Amino acid sequence: MAFRTRKFVISAVAVSAALAGGVALASSSDAAVTAAAVTLPPVNAKFDYQIGAAYTPPSGVTVVSRDRKATPAAGIYNICYVNAFQVQPDEVTWWQQNHDDLLLKDSSGEYVVDGDWNEILLDTSTAAKRTALTGVVGGWIDGCATAGFKAIEPDNIDSYDRSEGLLTKAGAVSYLQLLATRAHAKSLAIGQKNTTDLGTAGKSAGLDFAIAEECGRYTECDGYTDVYGTHVIDIEYTKSAFTKACSAVGATISVVRRDVAVTAPGSSTYVYDAC
Repeated sequence: MAFRTRKFVISAVAVSAALAGGVALASSSDAAVTAAAVTLPPVNAKFDYQIGAAYTPPSGVTVVSRDRKATPAAGIYNICYVNAFQVQPDEVTWWQQNHDDLLLKDSSGEYVVDGDWNEILLDTSTAAKRTALTGVVGGWIDGCATAGFKAIEPDNIDSYDRSEGLLTKAGAVSYLQLLATRAHAKSLAIGQKNTTDLGTAGKSAGLDFAIAEECGRYTECDGYTDVYGTHVIDIEYTKSAFTKACSAVGATISVVRRDVAVTAPGSSTYVYDAC
């Protein structure tokens, strides 16, 4: 699965930049009405991050995030992980055969790849391509709803930072609005995955909560809570950062520690803790 532990700086001009880029954002009142129609993850609940492998949740866990191809855990709140902005390495051939025009290419016709995770970026540069991508990813969102998930976790929102200047934040926000509309139509909440750089633009586009990796480590959890209040989930990957996050925000938001490969019990690298 694609997960990243990158530090982002909050942009004071995120919203104005998005608007200047021509992004049509939902009004705050529209967003509030939409959010009321879905069920958000319970605040400060015991959470488990299982995007690498699905397994029986630890005792007391009431919220879990799993890959869209996994089966939801019975009896608890399930979030569906979707790599909405990049291509999983095992799905490259399918994309090339069916939607090659939606894969980002440079001026030489070469695919633009996120080298850290060997993932081709999806092309969100035009309204037509964003609509076409929503047709594909929206099908996955529909599948999450049918399977019994309650929310969507769209990863790699920040792919524009790795696009060699070919993609923009404004395009990402516009695409997020399409995904949020699709999710809400299926009574699914949808979260902002990482990227404090969005400021309030993500919420204005219809996102309902946030899932942050290592906001405690980088002292940026307020970049999410300032926008989403206590509807924030934080995953830390080191003991010191987990302790720091628990002390700073553990009383108000969900904070867990996982191993960076998000493995299952039985693995030599498996780590899980919650505060």
